[in-house]
Amino acid sequence: MQKNIQQRLDELKNEFEKGQAKLQELQQQQAHLHETLLRIGGAIQVLTELLEKEGSESENTNTPVKSVKNES
Repeated sequence: MQKNIQQRLDELKNEFEKGQAKLQELQQQQAHLHETLLRIGGAIQVLTELLEKEGSESENTNTPVKSVKNES
């Protein structure tokens, strides 16, 4: 009986260690993904601001845009 209990205890300890290792791996992946999303969000914000700035600048200039005709 004691041998069975010790064997089961060893199995559970092994599974616990595997679970802890997997949890740590997933936490590292989560942190990496969070950093990536922050960078992407920052890039989106910068590009949005650039588009808004470009749009307001083109509204402020009353210079007509010349169209180029392709003569073939």
